[in-house]
Amino acid sequence: MSTKELTRLASMRRIAERRTTQREVAAQLGLSVRQVERLYALYKAAGASGLVSKRRGAVSNRRLPAELRAAAMAHVRATYADFGPTLAHEKLSERHGLELSIETLRKWMREDGLWHSRRERRKQVQQPRRRRACVGELVQIDGSDHEWFEQRGPRCTLLVYVDDATSLLQELRFAPESTFDYFESTRRYLERHGKPVAFYSDKLSVFRVNAKDPETGDGYTQFGRALSELNIDIICANTPAAKGRVERANQTLQDRLVKELRLRGISDVEAGNAFLPEFSADYNQRFAREPQSTHDAHRPLLAHERLDETFTLQEARKVSANLTVHYKRVLYLLDPSEQAHQAGGKHVQVREHQDGTVRIFFDGVQLTARPFPKDNRVRQADIVSHKLLDDTLKVIQREQQARDQRTLEQRRLTQRERTQLQSAMSDAWGETTEAVTQSQRHCS
Repeated sequence: MSTKELTRLASMRRIAERRTTQREVAAQLGLSVRQVERLYALYKAAGASGLVSKRRGAVSNRRLPAELRAAAMAHVRATYADFGPTLAHEKLSERHGLELSIETLRKWMREDGLWHSRRERRKQVQQPRRRRACVGELVQIDGSDHEWFEQRGPRCTLLVYVDDATSLLQELRFAPESTFDYFESTRRYLERHGKPVAFYSDKLSVFRVNAKDPETGDGYTQFGRALSELNIDIICANTPAAKGRVERANQTLQDRLVKELRLRGISDVEAGNAFLPEFSADYNQRFAREPQSTHDAHRPLLAHERLDETFTLQEARKVSANLTVHYKRVLYLLDPSEQAHQAGGKHVQVREHQDGTVRIFFDGVQLTARPFPKDNRVRQADIVSHKLLDDTLKVIQREQQARDQRTLEQRRLTQRERTQLQSAMSDAWGETTEAVTQSQRHCS
């Protein structure tokens, strides 16, 4: 019974015990005397249950059809299971023509277990996971962006490698969270400790291709490809709590390391990196744990595993018929060697090192190549091979057109003079282009 119905029940009992009158109860409850008479008659006939509303539990006349609920939830389960109620409501309305309110859809999704409120999500607990048994079986890696030098230096990121079995700090380094920086830190780790079974990271784009349906590529990032060549796996955690070892280490470092840097007056990345080995040794002595097993799961680097070549950006590019390769808006001209002619029309591997050096390989053989001038200009007295003359002339044409246009804009001409000059330029360049095209056709 509701509070209102319980109050009426107490009044009916006082009337039955002749401790009050129906007129007094009507004044107390804000009802008419005739309403109190009807309530008292129901109480005498059925007791307390007679005062309960007859509409309780009945289906509302405004209730939406069951067919609409079934159709909406079928679409949600099939396509919008990970959508919030607001976005799912938009899609149901736009794509399926289903008319219902957001709150109704929210209620249905909660009833079917497809949506949880923020308070309910906070109640979800992360069950603890046992540590791995031995060193080198799983290494958690993360980048911690923080004011490491407080106000004395720039904000930067600390790359942290923590062993899951022992909480040992295996590698620390101040550096941006770029692919090349993870290459360098991982290389230092491998040279010092060997190859672990797997790395455990977040879903940063360095470690994982986050596009659901990538149109190109093999699904590996550059970092993932390098680890695959070294026969090392990488696992991405779904939540920060899943890689709690490195997250808790970050919290400790953001307290202790910041204060140690302050005490030593260190305010730049170079001095900070020089101090990190000393700090790591002290940290590991204080906080590291003994592994359950004495076995070390690290594997040695093999003779053919050359880290200098593995930790480079590697992409496939197609060689044009005139032995050129495009890479990052730079045109590379291949020397016309036997291997270069064999690579014509085929894909080669372009490797970029951290210092910006670019090398091109075909079937494991490095091809001699030189970049076309980066400003894409041809200067007078430049030496150009006759085999590249067509492309060079096209570049010269574009530059001359641009210079003529700039001259036209800078000169003060009347509108009539400007129109005449533009028409003459257009005719001249059009005739030149047509002549070049006919010449190429004749030569071919």
